[in-house]
Amino acid sequence: MASDCSPTGCSSESSARASDCALASTCSAATTCLPSACATSSCQTPSFLSGSRLPTGCLPPSCFAGSCNIPCVLGNCAWCEDGAFNSNEKETMQFLNDRLASYLEKVRGLEELNAELECRIREQSEEDVPLVCPDYQCYFDTIEDLQQKILCTKAENCRLAVQLDNCKLAADDFRSKYKRYESELSLRQLVETDISGLHGILGELTVCRSDLEAHVESLKDDLLCLKKSHEEEVNVLRGQLGDRLSVELNTAPTTDLNRVLDEMRCQYETVLANNRRDVEEWFAVQTEELNQQQLSSAEQLQGCQTEILELKRTANALEIELQAQQSLTESLECTVAETEAQYSSELAQIQCLIDNVENQLAEIRCDLERQNQEYQVLLDTKARLECEINTYRGLLDSEDSRLPCNPCSATSTSNNTCEPCSAYIICTVENSCP
Repeated sequence: MASDCSPTGCSSESSARASDCALASTCSAATTCLPSACATSSCQTPSFLSGSRLPTGCLPPSCFAGSCNIPCVLGNCAWCEDGAFNSNEKETMQFLNDRLASYLEKVRGLEELNAELECRIREQSEEDVPLVCPDYQCYFDTIEDLQQKILCTKAENCRLAVQLDNCKLAADDFRSKYKRYESELSLRQLVETDISGLHGILGELTVCRSDLEAHVESLKDDLLCLKKSHEEEVNVLRGQLGDRLSVELNTAPTTDLNRVLDEMRCQYETVLANNRRDVEEWFAVQTEELNQQQLSSAEQLQGCQTEILELKRTANALEIELQAQQSLTESLECTVAETEAQYSSELAQIQCLIDNVENQLAEIRCDLERQNQEYQVLLDTKARLECEINTYRGLLDSEDSRLPCNPCSATSTSNNTCEPCSAYIICTVENSCP
């Protein structure tokens, strides 16, 4: 604070304080320091005007209590004596210096707050750099690998589906072949039934042949018996007649019974031989046909049995392969479902993390906007305070130039004209600068 009574010293000190303005800590909103002297309804005469001995009523009516923040002068206040000039001037300069110091402190506080906010913004920006741009390349690589695996699994499933379709077609082919085998088997059973029936007919024909042969033998025996009995009777008759009768009859020659019997025998034997030959030929033909059919049926049966065994083995192998493919498909589907669930949960977590980071970024942006607004407000306040400081500096310089170097006497003061006081100028400038 200035200790001398000259206003020039106060002006130089206030200019030095204004030049030493620097960054400071957080400050509150600008408030006006009013001395207790301005709270009263009466005003004291400014110390730098007490020596000029201005007459009553020379001050304008605007310098009243409440119209300015410095001690004001009422229109009917009495002037102090010459000895009180230095003390009042010191008080006024002390008040102005205090007011200027408070403004400078506010400016320093605002600048420190501004610097602190800038530091906080810079630190927040540096801290948020890894959150704003996180490295998701590993997740993208994992997702791409999983997509490739899913595509490979889908291709494998398609290949297995094609194999299953081929197996179904092969099974249908085997089923049709099995049906054809069943039809051939039924045909074979019918042929075997016919063969068994022909065997029965053959047995009947054999029995009939044996009966006929037995009948032929019995007829031969009867013929021999008849021949013997006829010869015996002829011999007996020849022995009885002897040579006693020699009767010659002019008749037709008698038939030779032996010749007739021989002819009949030959005819029967011929018919029997023909019948026997025909039956043997028919039996041989039928037997050969049945043997050929039996051989072909046996070959077909053996081929069908072999084919059935092969089809059964193929069907069993296909069934085993189908079960293996079904189990593999189920395991792959379970794996795909588990993988999708796992990575969907991881993607959900990553999405939540991204949402949180975006929310934090939005909050940081809001904080930055709010701090920018506060910074603009503080800059405006700083500008107004600097304007007011410059105004005070100019007023102090002008007052230093206006004040006389030596105080005037009482007689010369009464003859001077009334000039407007500097307190009025200070009050007017302070009211004009918010």
